[in-house]
This record gives sequence, structure tokens and C-alpha cells, in this order.
Amino acid sequence: MIRSLACLSVLAAAPLAARDTGVATPAVIKAQVAAMERDMKPGQGFAWRPLLQGGEAVAAIEIWKRPGRPAVHPNQAEYATVVDGSGTLVMGGTMVAPTTTRADLIEGDKIEGGTTYQLHAGDVIMVPAGVPHWFGITGGRLVLLGTKLTQAAAK
Repeated sequence: MIRSLACLSVLAAAPLAARDTGVATPAVIKAQVAAMERDMKPGQGFAWRPLLQGGEAVAAIEIWKRPGRPAVHPNQAEYATVVDGSGTLVMGGTMVAPTTTRADLIEGDKIEGGTTYQLHAGDVIMVPAGVPHWFGITGGRLVLLGTKLTQAAAK
């Protein structure tokens, strides 16, 4: 499922700051990841920075150096490609002790009964709106290029 290939339009030059519309070459993505890692503070486990955006749509780089909390985005599907590193995705199941952090984010203590996937560079991920998910880190980091799109929650 996740190891399927997808054609992602990330192939022409863009500056390190997010820009409206456009495409980004692998060199630009690599440079943004390097800049984000330089900006991360010691002990910081997560960084997020827009790469491209058009209106409300944002394609962003996420760097995970340690796991966060399990999450649900009630009205947003999350699509991502693993750019570098390795990790684990737990998706589905039931969120334990859910707490609404903001309107677009519910976090919990853990996920019970989810399916576990091993992630590697090139993998493509799709988490439907309303589905619990959690990223673990199996190497030194997990780098994702992802976007969230408004979608009715899965039933």
C-alpha cells in the first residue's frame, strides 16, 4: 500500500522560503531540509516548514527526529512522500485519551488496534481525514514532503 509509486510534481527550482505555486527540484528540497536541520534546536524532535503553497494548499517539509503524539485531523486528509530516513507509521484503530488541541488537530496518548507500516525513502502515505495516525522513528530521522487537503472524515 505505502510502497506504491506516485508522480509528485516537485521538479523545478524554488527558493527556500515557500512561494505561491510552482515546483521544487530535488536540490531545492535537499537544501530546505539542510536549512531546517541547521535551524533545529538541540533536543527539538519536530520541524515543519512550507515549501510550496497556493491559497490554503501547502506542500511542506516535516522533519521528525523523535516521535510525536498520535494525531487525528478531523477534516483533513494527509498525503506525504518519505523524502529521507526511515520510520514507522501506525494508522487506523482507536485513539486513546483524545484531546482537541486545535480545530484541525486531536492528539492522544496512543493508538490501539492500528496497522503498522515500515517507512523508507520513496514511500507514499495517504491518511484519510478522521483516521488516527502516529509516526515513529527507526533511524536518526524521518523526512516527509506532505500536504493536508480538506476532506470529509472517513466513516
